[in-house]
Amino acid sequence: MASSTGNTGTQDTHYNLVSILYHALQGAETYDQYIHDAEEDGNQELAQFFREVQQQNKQRADKAKQLLAGELGGGQSQSASR
Repeated sequence: MASSTGNTGTQDTHYNLVSILYHALQGAETYDQYIHDAEEDGNQELAQFFREVQQQNKQRADKAKQLLAGELGGGQSQSASR
């Protein structure tokens, strides 16, 4: 099955995975400020919600890294030998 490269010269699926990885990590970092703000306001329920969302983004980033490694042919065997 052929994969489109769009305007980037990179396979769309690879670009999409990199984009998800980037945005998930960026979001996880941003949530630190949201957690801090909620704690400053004394709202532990909201702070906990932001922690949960942050954890979901970290998990999403980990999955994107795993899938991208597989797509690029790195797989687990190559990363395990590092």
